[in-house]
Amino acid sequence: MKKVAFEHSPTSTPMLATAPAHALRLRYVAPSRLWFHKFRCSSSSSSSAVPLANLSDSELSGGNNTLKANEDKNNSEKKTAPYYPKRGQTVELVCESLGFKGKGICKVDGTGFVVMCDRALPGERFLGRVTRRKGSYAEVTKIKTLTPHRDLVEAPCEYASYCGGCKAQNLSYEAQLRAKEEQVHELITHVGRFSDNNPGLETVLKPIVPCDIQFNYRNKMEFSFGPQRWLPVEMLHEREDGPMSFALGLHAPGFFDKVLNVDKCLLQSEPANMVLAAVQDCWRDPELNLSPYNARSHAGFLKHLMLRTGRNVETGSQELMVNFVTSSYKPELLKPLVDKVSSIPEVVSIMNNVNSSVGNTSVGEQEYTLYGKETIADVLRGLTFQISANSFFQTNTHQAEVLYKLIEECAGLKGDGSEVVLDLFCGTGTIGLTLARRAKHVYGYEVVPQAITDAHKNAQINGIENATFIQGDLNKIGEDFGSNFPKPDIVISDPNRPGMHMKLIKFLLNLKSPRIIYVSCNPATCARDLDYLCHGVEEKNIKGCYKLMSVQPVDMFPHTPHIECVCLLELS
Repeated sequence: MKKVAFEHSPTSTPMLATAPAHALRLRYVAPSRLWFHKFRCSSSSSSSAVPLANLSDSELSGGNNTLKANEDKNNSEKKTAPYYPKRGQTVELVCESLGFKGKGICKVDGTGFVVMCDRALPGERFLGRVTRRKGSYAEVTKIKTLTPHRDLVEAPCEYASYCGGCKAQNLSYEAQLRAKEEQVHELITHVGRFSDNNPGLETVLKPIVPCDIQFNYRNKMEFSFGPQRWLPVEMLHEREDGPMSFALGLHAPGFFDKVLNVDKCLLQSEPANMVLAAVQDCWRDPELNLSPYNARSHAGFLKHLMLRTGRNVETGSQELMVNFVTSSYKPELLKPLVDKVSSIPEVVSIMNNVNSSVGNTSVGEQEYTLYGKETIADVLRGLTFQISANSFFQTNTHQAEVLYKLIEECAGLKGDGSEVVLDLFCGTGTIGLTLARRAKHVYGYEVVPQAITDAHKNAQINGIENATFIQGDLNKIGEDFGSNFPKPDIVISDPNRPGMHMKLIKFLLNLKSPRIIYVSCNPATCARDLDYLCHGVEEKNIKGCYKLMSVQPVDMFPHTPHIECVCLLELS
């Protein structure tokens, strides 16, 4: 998951780590695990956090003399020349496991050279073409499968081979769970450095919690309009001209200006697919004079179609909000679409967000209600939440119930109203509000003003008066942070993918709250921060003071590389 937060990217592909481009700490492990070393990074209060995806190739390669020396020593008995594949070279590979962004970690057959390949799955033997080398490893494109992976299943989605949203559909769900669980455990061990200091690590690392619903679980999907549909090479002969070439769907992996046309998405609700089909059925009609937005020329009217699914609080039936994001306010152009979509019984709200900037985001400068009501509702842990077009809400409501139950269990509130909870990165207050009923008071912090406004509304809707939400940037806390709330008994920290800034880590180590619950959508930066909180940062003379009690992986988004973790730390 991730909510509105400091450097959150709205794309479907996660960044596994954020760190400054210096002070990388590396230790030797087997070459097939080299990628784990990229995430053992030191945060710095004097430099801005930089996503790992934006680091230079030399920094990503982790060119480290000590590591290389250790590799040479361990391989000295083989007396073989080092292997370095060239760009464009075809190599035979075996995929061993899944790693960064769900890419397959492979080895060149007959060597120990590590290769990363998108859409390669464990156990698969294939031919790949080297696209680029990054020092100690290379990236390849799969061109031919020689032996299928051991957990092969038929992907039910017709777009699975091209869409980057849920590219693990052809891997059995059991195998997906194994890969995610292994990834978390490896990161906690190697990046978090818990193997030597935690003899009972096997009891700390919990088995992953599966998701009972593997399809139709997303309550929010965003589709983009484009002037030319993207086609794979083998389908280029089907390219059309004019309005029939327009696209409404998802961005092709790696392209901001190319859209894969999608008529149905198996991850969203069935009523949402009915809306998508209804729009696809008519929006290309030349008589409607509707033009898709061109991300390069910045011309065009229709930018995005956002679909949100909620629940009627009284009946429990599904309700839909449809949000058309356009470059200008022209309701007369949208009227035919509004009339068609509003005939679907589940649609109770149709909004129009106007975004006139050249940026192709879905958040508008102005918002208009074209049909029905301005918000829809959903229920989470017995609380009602009002959801507007741009507000944050957990994308998988069903699994969020499971996640929040685990957080409540880790919090271990006495229930006598005597304990104070500090909710960091609180978003719209969903976690803090679910705990408020058993706490003395909840204090929530979040950088996004709109999220704080929604948090106050959610508290009011549910009659919760013992919750205070404050807007503030937790990456820029000063010496006086913490002066306006009492010392908490429990700290909840739910940062976005880059993890916590060193300033905040120092604050927590000085605060010495009895219990910290770290909720993470990125196990790499999670492992790094757990290391800091438990073991300290030696070069900065910072001492850790917490003991890691449990790490619970949760599969929030089946068929994707996303992993959620709930970690419990206690003051030692």
